[in-house]
Amino acid sequence: MALLGRAALAMWWDMAPAMRSEFQQWHSQEHFPERLALPGFLRATRWASADGGEGFFVMYEVADLGALESPEYLARLNAPTPWSTQLMPHHRNMVRCMSTVVESHGAGVARHALTIRSKEGRAEGDADLQRWREAAGRWCDQPGVAGVHLLHTQKLTLDVTAEQRIRGLADRTVDAILVACAWESEALTEMQASLQSAWPEASFARYELAMSRHASEVGQPGQR
Repeated sequence: MALLGRAALAMWWDMAPAMRSEFQQWHSQEHFPERLALPGFLRATRWASADGGEGFFVMYEVADLGALESPEYLARLNAPTPWSTQLMPHHRNMVRCMSTVVESHGAGVARHALTIRSKEGRAEGDADLQRWREAAGRWCDQPGVAGVHLLHTQKLTLDVTAEQRIRGLADRTVDAILVACAWESEALTEMQASLQSAWPEASFARYELAMSRHASEVGQPGQR
């Protein structure tokens, strides 16, 4: 398995241009180290919209779904730092998915990323999820593609957290997620063109790497 754990937290949101510089400073210097110091959090990666727009895609690779239900993680979600409290209201159009890793081929991080999300609120059955599996297997070995990963969102029963209340709206979710990484942007252009015509109900978005950190790069709380 190429991704570092058996589960992942995948998130998309928009950040207004006026807040973009401070957001990336906070997310890189405070938020990533804070999350990676938690049990089971293995790697954190942020990609920014490839067209210069307001969108970001963030993926935390975690050991298993238990890391996303742990007392330590829930404590952080319910006690955001002052800087987090300041930035959270600017996270707009949040899509947040706690997912298991169904398929993972190749590298988990590369310069270019394509995310494909199933339609919001759609429950993917076994037969439909199989076509996502087939796509992951078919595209992982294409020239220029570094890796392709299939995630399946799980319906964890968690209380609304302080961070969610600060953002002001319920986080949206999707069921199936395909993340493709490539060192050649053209490889993802070809993949998107092929799948977009066959999957008109899915949401496609392109991103470029902004930051990636591994848990080994940060100390324990109080040592950063």
